[in-house]
Amino acid sequence: MKSYCIEWGTHRLELGDKTRIMGIVNVTPDSFSDGGFFFDLEAAVAQGEKLAEDGADILDIGGESTRPFSESVSAEEEIRRVVPVIEKLARRISIPISIDTTKAVVAIKAIEAGASIINDISALRSDSELAGVASKYDLPVILMHMKGTPGNMQVSPQYDDLMGEIKRFLKDAIERAVRMGINRRKIIIDPGIGFGKTIQHNLLLIKNLAELADLNVPVIIGPSRKAFIRKILKDKAGNELKPQDTAVETGTQAAVAASVLTGAHIVRVHDVASTVSTVKIIDALRKA
Repeated sequence: MKSYCIEWGTHRLELGDKTRIMGIVNVTPDSFSDGGFFFDLEAAVAQGEKLAEDGADILDIGGESTRPFSESVSAEEEIRRVVPVIEKLARRISIPISIDTTKAVVAIKAIEAGASIINDISALRSDSELAGVASKYDLPVILMHMKGTPGNMQVSPQYDDLMGEIKRFLKDAIERAVRMGINRRKIIIDPGIGFGKTIQHNLLLIKNLAELADLNVPVIIGPSRKAFIRKILKDKAGNELKPQDTAVETGTQAAVAASVLTGAHIVRVHDVASTVSTVKIIDALRKA
């Protein structure tokens, strides 16, 4: 696996030798995995502190659900949800905080509150001003592949060449970001597990993740509690499991392990404590 080092502000993130963990805090009432659990300010802050204590290397704070068939919220509402959480967490933890948004104005307010990574599921396609924000503050940016939008991405997604199309999309996204003033050494790519992909697409994506290595940027992946895991496992009656089911977390750890073996530098998860154990073992296997 290729190694990278991203340095910005007071932060330094070495990627390759040790798999890094991004802990998720959804400050939303309708996230597929933990919607409403951390919608309250103090609950969200407490969850962020717990994830950091459990061993997260990065916290990712989001105020807009991107689950399949979700609808967007206004920038004002997104800011109202995330900024107080980021402000409190930035004073209490030392690890970098990522803002999960597609909107430049939200990113600016989040950065002013203490965030220092931009995680954009639209890969700078949704808001033309977001690249300028990233460039101005010289922050790391995560660019994700998504076929369609959260509102329609799971309506019969099809590919002629899954890995080829995802790779071309991400290559174009990297080049576009650089043209827009973003430092290439601060770009991270996300192949977008569950974003416009069937169960089979997600499995093939994890299996063939190494094909993204020659794009020469770090790779983050987020399989945590996704529908493909819940649908593969099912209950005895053949129904899809709920995101909080214990078996779903076990399935998540299997997907995390496979992703690290095939090339993920960072894994984005809800359960950091379990993931710490998983990646320690897989990292040891990789280096054996």
